[in-house]
Amino acid sequence: MKRLVIVEDQTAIREMLVEILRLDPNYQLVGEAGDGQAAVQLVLEAQPDLIVLDAKLPGLNGVDILRRVAKKLPNTRVLVFSGHENPVLVRDMLEAGAHGFVEKTAGLFEFKKGLETVANGGTYFGPAVAALLRNVVANPTAVNNAPDFLTDREREILQLVAESHSTREIAGKLGISVKTVDNHRTNLMRKLNLHDVASLTRYALEVGIIEQKKPV
Repeated sequence: MKRLVIVEDQTAIREMLVEILRLDPNYQLVGEAGDGQAAVQLVLEAQPDLIVLDAKLPGLNGVDILRRVAKKLPNTRVLVFSGHENPVLVRDMLEAGAHGFVEKTAGLFEFKKGLETVANGGTYFGPAVAALLRNVVANPTAVNNAPDFLTDREREILQLVAESHSTREIAGKLGISVKTVDNHRTNLMRKLNLHDVASLTRYALEVGIIEQKKPV
């Protein structure tokens, strides 16, 4: 029986996955989380065999979650289950340590097949992601570079700034001082040659750290 953590910010989808996987004797659910920072803490504490991970999460996205936990938990297998699939995102998730990527539009059959394959040591891609990867192989210059020159903390603060959190709110979320947040933001702006929050937000959207908010 594989010990499993589910990380998904959409409550309805997370609850659906919980109900489905609780009925499967191959998995033991040991935790669930709906935001990035809580996910990192949960995964490091629970040390699961398997993680079902959304790519876009508030506070800390899937790529940065994996960058924090993959080296500490090298035997933990990860299936990304996401409504967002683009060349940069898929590449970054795989480089960060994911073992499979299934798009949410593929349906539950593909999800369960992908989860079983990843749990048993294989790799698995949903049909849309597989097609995307074939296109990347054929056109490697189509993938733009992500901000790999930023530190993990700078990427974390960039996401929170782009999500419209104030300096004081960011300090509280991360357990650091307001001055430290200001220092990181200053370094961010210098490295990126961007000098206001609007520019940082546009950049975070362009490189996939945050997603465009959909109109209600």
